[in-house]
Amino acid sequence: MSDGARRPLRADARQNREKILTAAVHVFTAEGLDAHLERIAKEAGVGSATLYRHFPTRETLIEAVYRNEVSRLCDAAPALLEQKSPVEALRAWTRLFLDYVTAKHGMIDALRAIAATGSNPYGHSREMIQAAITSLMDACTAAGAIRTDIQPTDFGAALEGIALTSAGAEHRQQAERLLALTLDGLTVRP
Repeated sequence: MSDGARRPLRADARQNREKILTAAVHVFTAEGLDAHLERIAKEAGVGSATLYRHFPTRETLIEAVYRNEVSRLCDAAPALLEQKSPVEALRAWTRLFLDYVTAKHGMIDALRAIAATGSNPYGHSREMIQAAITSLMDACTAAGAIRTDIQPTDFGAALEGIALTSAGAEHRQQAERLLALTLDGLTVRP
């Protein structure tokens, strides 16, 4: 079997992988780069061998956590649009974006270290996030709920600005206020 052709994971292995990724987000967010992998395994309810079978190095775990968080964030957009009005879906998604930024903030040094080795942990994350923003804003525009002179890239840049200034968990209240200000500025007024 070639390196590129891997068999799909069994259901139990897939569940263990998801538990590890979820635990890793919590632990890396709380403890940063110095978090012990054994702590992640314990929080996930798996043995260290299981963790290392899925993620042989700290770097592979960090990169997988990051990519998983981006996918979860982006996959939430269509689901939110099915469940909520377009404006409420956009508001809910931006709060998920803040959660994503907080998790990424705890891993930023590790992600930079991975990028310095020549690997690209970010891959297509920017394009994926921009596509999610575009789908949400297109739905809001179609509903006549937001201004039409603001482009998805403009809103994405505003979100990035909030992320840069208020990424840590200790700044969450400020991030929420900045987000509310940005969303209010996007909304159409009668």
